[in-house]
Amino acid sequence: MIRSAYLAAEGFEAELAEDLRRAGRRIGGWHGPLALSPDPVPEAPNATPWALDVWDAPRDIPAPSIKAAADALRAIQRNWALLDVAHHRRAALIRDALPVLRPKPLAFPQLPPSSHLGAWTLLAPDRLLASPTKSSPFVNGAPAFVEDREGPPSRAYLKLWEALTRIGRWPAPGESCLDLGAVPGGWSWALAQLGAKVTAVDKAEMDPRVAALPNVAVRRESAFGLDPFPVDWLFSDVICYPARLLGLVRRWMEAGAARNICVTIKFQGETDHETAAAFAAIPDGAVFHGAHNKHELMFAWPVGAADPPR
Repeated sequence: MIRSAYLAAEGFEAELAEDLRRAGRRIGGWHGPLALSPDPVPEAPNATPWALDVWDAPRDIPAPSIKAAADALRAIQRNWALLDVAHHRRAALIRDALPVLRPKPLAFPQLPPSSHLGAWTLLAPDRLLASPTKSSPFVNGAPAFVEDREGPPSRAYLKLWEALTRIGRWPAPGESCLDLGAVPGGWSWALAQLGAKVTAVDKAEMDPRVAALPNVAVRRESAFGLDPFPVDWLFSDVICYPARLLGLVRRWMEAGAARNICVTIKFQGETDHETAAAFAAIPDGAVFHGAHNKHELMFAWPVGAADPPR
């Protein structure tokens, strides 16, 4: 019996498997990037940060025909997203027999969709797995955005947009933002577009277009040499070992200097699961792997228990 399923981003199945092992959850098998477990979803927050999406109520449903499969899904609810792993032609025919799902790209800043969305996949030609509820409101846990291909100097802004969309909060106009490891300036650009007052910190040279923005001030120094001072938002996309970033975050939190924190935990070589767990243990914090992340996790704080990342 499959009681939960966990979707990994491509190439990060091993990280997800380690998450599940640490959470005491068995893996009964894999269906492409989807880990199938005979155990329920862990109750502890941040237990599976490497899962893009968690199917918390999967059902094994007979699918003897296209019509029978579509009828079974429609009998449960209206909106379904396909995880297309195998039996592609048959899966497409079932999908086409369901109400059309046309999610629009988000125009950041915009809250995630509130409409109910389930997920399904074909395990075999005559058998599907469907979960009416899942952790993410996005198709396969991956939000799509209306991108700006001219303004930002890199595409790193997309993972910031995703992180802030997931927690449902972002800087308001006039709020102070400290962007550590800012070069070339993608995050500073994104924050400046919100009307925030940005201080960009990096020893390297910023993209001149970002440095020239009226609400961006540049400081050519080390992020780790700064003494904490009051800011509304502390951001970091610094390339450093996770343990060093954890020390920086703790220092700013202990000083009570940052009202909000959003940072990238970058892994060099092997994944540092111990430090990721230390971030996950911070009260009111959230750790997650976004669809726009590479070998890295995001840490956001504070995120209330009633408003977890999706």
